[in-house]
Amino acid sequence: MDGEAGPSSSSTHHHNSKLDLSNVNRGVWLVKVPKYIAARWEKIPGNVDAAKLKVVKRPGNAKPLVTLSLTDATLCLAEPGETSIPKEHELIVQSVSNQSLGVFSAEADPTTGKDVVKMEGKIGQRLECRPYADKNYLDLKIEEMKKVAQPVRQVIQLERPVNKFKPISNHEINIAYEEKKKAEGKKSRDDRDTVLEMLFKAFEQHQYYNLKDLVRITNQPVGYLKELLKDVCNYCVKNPHKNMWELKPEYRHYEVDKPEEKNDSDSD
Repeated sequence: MDGEAGPSSSSTHHHNSKLDLSNVNRGVWLVKVPKYIAARWEKIPGNVDAAKLKVVKRPGNAKPLVTLSLTDATLCLAEPGETSIPKEHELIVQSVSNQSLGVFSAEADPTTGKDVVKMEGKIGQRLECRPYADKNYLDLKIEEMKKVAQPVRQVIQLERPVNKFKPISNHEINIAYEEKKKAEGKKSRDDRDTVLEMLFKAFEQHQYYNLKDLVRITNQPVGYLKELLKDVCNYCVKNPHKNMWELKPEYRHYEVDKPEEKNDSDSD
C-alpha cells in the first residue's frame, strides 16, 4: 500500500518486538456470540471444552449449516437464581472479501524477555451466533426485559423513623450573627447636621455611593439615613451608576480644573 501512516498505540508498544508470520496463510473465523455466552466463557477453565461446533454440508451451492452446542461445563456455571441459557445455536456465515482482517497474539520470549507478536491467521469468515427461539431463550429474554424495566431507585416503606443525623436547634452561623449584633449594639440616631456633615465629607472623596457603604460610613439606622439622603441626594436608576446615590446639584462643590494661564512670551 502506498503512503505512510503514523505509529498506533499498539505498534508503538511493540516496536521492538519480533513478528512471527508463520501462520499468515491460515484461515480463521471471527465469531460474534451473545453476551450471556461470553459471560459464561469468561468463568470456564481453559482446559475444559466450552462448546461443540458442527458443520453440515448442504446439497448444491447452498452454504453449509453451522451449529454451536454448549457443553454441560458451560451450562453449569449459572449463578443461583439465574435463568438457564439456550444450549443450541446457529452460526450465520458472512464473507469478508471486502476487508483484510487478521488475528494477532503477543507473549514474552523466555530467552530474551521481549514480546513476540504472532499472527494467528487471516480472517476468512465472519459468523454471528444466534440462538433458536426455544423456551429457554424466551424465558431469558423475558428476564432481561424485567431487569431493564426495574427502576434503579425504589420506594421502601419504613416501619419506624430513621434518623441519619441529630437535629440542631440553632446553627453556628446564626449564633455568630446574634453575637455580632449584640456586640455592635443598636445604632442610635445622631444629630441631623452631624450626619449631613459626614455625608458631604464622604461625597468629597467619591461622586457615587451605594446605601451599604453610606451606612458603614455614618453608622446610622437605614431608615433614618434614607430620609436624609432623599433631602440632599438623587437616587440613580440608570446605568452605569444604577442603585447608587449622588448629591443634588445645589449641594455639589466639586473643584473645577482651572485652565492653564498662557505665558506672556507665548503671545508675542
